[in-house]
Amino acid sequence: MLNKDIIIERFQALQDDICQKLESLDGVGQFHQDLWERPEGGGGRTRIITGKHIEKGGVNFSAVHGEMPVKICKALGIEPTRFTATGVSIVLHPHNPHVPIIHMNVRYFETVSGLWWFGGGIDLTPHYVDPLLAKQFHMGLKVACDLHDDTYYPKFKKWADDYFYVKHRKETRGVGGIFFDRMQSDYGSKEENFDYVMEVGNSFVQLYSDQFLPNYEKPFTDREKAWQLHRRGRYVEFNLVWDRGTKFGLDTDGNIESILMSLPPVTHWTYRYPYNEREQETLDKLMKGIEWINYT
Repeated sequence: MLNKDIIIERFQALQDDICQKLESLDGVGQFHQDLWERPEGGGGRTRIITGKHIEKGGVNFSAVHGEMPVKICKALGIEPTRFTATGVSIVLHPHNPHVPIIHMNVRYFETVSGLWWFGGGIDLTPHYVDPLLAKQFHMGLKVACDLHDDTYYPKFKKWADDYFYVKHRKETRGVGGIFFDRMQSDYGSKEENFDYVMEVGNSFVQLYSDQFLPNYEKPFTDREKAWQLHRRGRYVEFNLVWDRGTKFGLDTDGNIESILMSLPPVTHWTYRYPYNEREQETLDKLMKGIEWINYT
């Protein structure tokens, strides 16, 4: 019978597998591990890579437990209780501006009262939007979703469009992806939901490789690097202002270095950035509702 201990073990194995494959993809960088403990209960394994092609990346595992903070209980609409939360979270910031930023998170939450759910998602943040690569990314996500339920991709794609939206900039964080939360028995059994979550997790390296391999050796100009640094600023703004995972980590007194590992190593905030035509083309595609799998 599936329980939290098995889920924790499988998430740890997922972290191990992804780290090994990303080291091979980068070719030089190796992950350095930081084991941490949470005073209130649980802990995690933070793994950071600074490689040749992955300028900064994190593949984090955590499993925390204890008394649910009152603030989160109110936000979730539940009575005070003890909880367990576990998951794997990934953000990769590339050296080459032609390679997108990518994020993935898969997670599980339960309380002693018997409440449980899964959540997660993957999204892609290109510095320069390539419609064909965006289409390929979304087609890969659709395949992973359709193996479990053909209603998942359109539903979770729209959810991602709404979630990964930088409201104060009125633009999406990138070309979207999928996002799902509170995946409970209305989606199927716990085992079925977990199988889907692991499908998403196991698809990550291939989805990233499809974006990385065509672009990581492309030459780039100083202007293109400057644009990358500028766009990284938008990524920071979303993660610090809107991201629920960041807020949950802070509210549960998680490891601050792990929570903020998603931030890029270097970024710029340029006042009234002077966009050129190519940069404006990317900005014009940062909007909700683009059906990338049908893009021509």
